Amino acid sequence: MIEVYFTPTPNGHKVSIMLAETGLPHQLLRMNVLDGDHLTPEFRRINPNGRLPAIVDHDPIGGGAPLPVFESGAILLYLAEKSGQLLPADPRRRSQAQQWLMWQMASFGPMQGQAHHFIRYAPEGQTYPVERYRNETVRLLHVLNGRLAEAEYLAGEYSVADIATWPWARAVRAIGLALEDYPAVQDWFGRIAARPGVIAGTSVENPANLSSARPVLNEEQWSNLFGRNMLNAPAR
Repeated sequence: MIEVYFTPTPNGHKVSIMLAETGLPHQLLRMNVLDGDHLTPEFRRINPNGRLPAIVDHDPIGGGAPLPVFESGAILLYLAEKSGQLLPADPRRRSQAQQWLMWQMASFGPMQGQAHHFIRYAPEGQTYPVERYRNETVRLLHVLNGRLAEAEYLAGEYSVADIATWPWARAVRAIGLALEDYPAVQDWFGRIAARPGVIAGTSVENPANLSSARPVLNEEQWSNLFGRNMLNAPAR
């Protein structure tokens, strides 16, 4: 059994989709980041970085003690290895899947995450970071569109790269961008959205993450997400 420490964000949905696609036995443990569930010493022993998602595999590859895995990209690769699914066997396509997975982890997710922060959470009036991260998200959507104009999926076949990227493509609407402006992305997005595993993996919704409205947080919630509580949470 795999325990999944989960909140329904784009990164959380990467893991829930992967588990639904592979059929690996698992249990979603819903975490409330506004209440600071990710800041406890117990959770920091699973993920020293104090971020979600994370998993604990009680029947890990190779046996032995339960294995915690953090970072969503590392979790996808671990689950691909455990299940023997969604990481191409062909060396060239396997490399492509790994490259596009790293692209999502290093660029498409973090840059868009910053755009979400400055557009939807940070005090208003910060024109430079809003333009900087929104423009970078637009640039990355063009990169994604270029790849999908030449291939049905990022590695030529459906893989962990698509699973990692799809939830972040869905999230662009919350910062005022439209997939209709990127025809190849929109076509790819629709094919993946229709997959039973994706439907099941996104059944735990978080409407606040998909709305363009600015969330209203009290001081404690803000601190649990961005402020002093994040800085001061004990690692052990």
